[in-house]
Amino acid sequence: MRTALLPSRRERRRIATAWLFVAPMLLVLAAVAAWPLGRTIYFSFTDASLGSLDQAAWIGFRNYYDVVTLSSGRAFRSGLLADPVWWTAVWNTIRFAAISVFFETVFGTIIALVLNAEFRGRGLVRAAVLIPWAIPTIVSARIWAWMMNDQFGMINDLLLRLSLIDRPVAWTASPDTALMAVLVVDIWKSTPFMALLILAALQMLPADIYDAARLDGARPTTVFFRITLPLIRPALVVAIIFRTLDALRVFDVIYVLTPNNESTKSMSVFAQENLFAFDKFAYGSAASTLLFLVIALVTAVTITASRLRLGEERWA
Repeated sequence: MRTALLPSRRERRRIATAWLFVAPMLLVLAAVAAWPLGRTIYFSFTDASLGSLDQAAWIGFRNYYDVVTLSSGRAFRSGLLADPVWWTAVWNTIRFAAISVFFETVFGTIIALVLNAEFRGRGLVRAAVLIPWAIPTIVSARIWAWMMNDQFGMINDLLLRLSLIDRPVAWTASPDTALMAVLVVDIWKSTPFMALLILAALQMLPADIYDAARLDGARPTTVFFRITLPLIRPALVVAIIFRTLDALRVFDVIYVLTPNNESTKSMSVFAQENLFAFDKFAYGSAASTLLFLVIALVTAVTITASRLRLGEERWA
């Protein structure tokens, strides 16, 4: 009798076949991603600059953390982990990711439930909902930058006409409103992506379950929380993971809307500035490495917490 801990021959054959199909993708991924990532990690332990990459000298962990003793005897901490600007960027990124993914998940679920219902013109509405997601991020960010402009933007004009504000607001320039402006643009653009993934899961649900629920007189809220939500949970978690990874490395929408604004500076913006604008290539490489580690950690924690065993489903 086979124990539960040992896979059967059929299971081993399925696993081997799965690895065979995945192998080409892994090879391509290693070719286009592993080498640049390895070089970035290497440069983070050197004193490299843009003009002297070949002459970079190994300095260990100084880009991450170092304690320098001055001639006066006073100790001075340096490095990424002692940089308050870096920690501000970390906090901005985490806050941005948490807020944006939460609202995109909520709005995406609502939109997916609406689009899953039967009504005339549903196909046209589905296509229209995807328009914000189809627009390139740079283009949509520039459009919203014009709309939020404090001099000629239509948002200020509309709010003034409705007497909701008494003077124009510089939405993308003020530290009090810059993050909110970035969040509005990102939620507007990425919610259709969440809705599309959730809608695909809803389309796979068997209709007989809902017929039985209607016969039992279950309320719509009960049907959603007791039937729909548990059934789409795997797809929902995968969508949240994808969006969280994307939000943690946010760069373009922040760079276009709020350049040089410390209240919205993300880890990616911080790394880009040091890599190219400030010519601190090694320091920027250290920031990029830590960003990669943060994303990897968040991914592992999210998958573990959701109890999804991706790629490890057991076959009866």
